[in-house]
Amino acid sequence: MAILKSPGARIDAKLFSEALPSSPTAPKVPRVAAASFRRSAVADTVSGISLPSPAAAGVSSPTRVTIVPLAGLPIVGAALIFLVVAISANWLWALDFLHVAGGGLWTGIDLFVGLVIGPIIGRMSVPSRVEFSTRFMPKMVLIMPTLVILTLASGLQLARNLGNLAVPYPNHWWLVASFIVVGVMAVIALGLLEPANLAVLFELKKPQPNGALIAKLMRRFVYTAGITGVMQIATLVIMSRIATW
Repeated sequence: MAILKSPGARIDAKLFSEALPSSPTAPKVPRVAAASFRRSAVADTVSGISLPSPAAAGVSSPTRVTIVPLAGLPIVGAALIFLVVAISANWLWALDFLHVAGGGLWTGIDLFVGLVIGPIIGRMSVPSRVEFSTRFMPKMVLIMPTLVILTLASGLQLARNLGNLAVPYPNHWWLVASFIVVGVMAVIALGLLEPANLAVLFELKKPQPNGALIAKLMRRFVYTAGITGVMQIATLVIMSRIATW
């Protein structure tokens, strides 16, 4: 008795009857045995079918969330070492470079995040926000604190070397205004932006992230970045006035 079996083959009563010997002397197979034979044939057929793995089917694994991107640590370390050397050696050119470059990047990033990235995120779906936050927020963990430290430390050292801290009134009011604005921006950057950033990343590391909470934290991050960006414009006005004394 020979029966052709292949994946997806249909085993029915007609095929079973044709496969039995047609001799008049052949013993008759009971119906119970025929049903058992059909079940066995179907089981053999199904067991021979290999199902594709989730990876082959195109189902990707969840994105791994990184709190601190390790690849950026050497760059941050080099920038901080350069800052320490510039302050220790009193390199005015290096202090000026760090202050101008750090302040410019700080201002540009705040304005870009608050005025450009913010409205875009507001129109994205929750899964898209989660995907964007997974790739964007870890970089901000390193970028913003580094820029704040470089800008403030080099600017203070420059003011000491150039004698700007001893300027008499009424010009001294410009320095007081700059200290107030920069102090508020530093508190916002390190006290609001950075905690919101870390909270988003820790939420994304959970097995079931809360999309509504992530959206709320991202709104806080974007709004505070926009506020500091506007305050950066006030800082530029003050610094331009001080530079023309």
